[in-house]
Amino acid sequence: MTSEIIYKGALRTEAKHLQSETVIETDAPVDNQGKGKRFSPTDLLATSLGSCMLTIMGIKARDMNISLEGTEVSIQKLMKPEPRRVSGIDVRFNFPSSLQLDEKEKTILERAALTCPVAKSIHPDIELKVDFGWEKISSEF
Repeated sequence: MTSEIIYKGALRTEAKHLQSETVIETDAPVDNQGKGKRFSPTDLLATSLGSCMLTIMGIKARDMNISLEGTEVSIQKLMKPEPRRVSGIDVRFNFPSSLQLDEKEKTILERAALTCPVAKSIHPDIELKVDFGWEKISSEF
C-alpha cells in the first residue's frame, strides 16, 4: 500500500504516506463548502503534476551534470462546474538566473518534464499548458 487516509470531520482528511510516515492534510475549498486552510484534493492533483515534472527534469539534469537547485514551479488549477472537475492546469517554471543552458539542453529537459508519469496519467480533457520561462514557450501537450 502507498497511503492511508482518515476522515477527520469538517471536510478535512489526513493522508499518511506509509513508507515515510509523512502526513498531508486536505480541506475542501471555500467554494465547495470547506475551510480552504489546507490543500484541497484537486490542489494536490495539480501540484503533483508540477512536482513530478520537476523531479523527472531533475533526474535528467543530474545525468547531464546540470544543477536545477532553486528552480521554482508555479501551478494554476482551473475548475469547471457540473460536474465539478479540474478543467485545466497551467504550469510555469522559473529557473535561477544563474542557469545557462543551450537549446539542446533546454529541449532535453522540456521533453523529460512533459513525459513525467503524472502528465501521462492526466485525462486528455484536462487542458495542460506549460511555460518553461525561456524564450520558447511550450503550450499544450
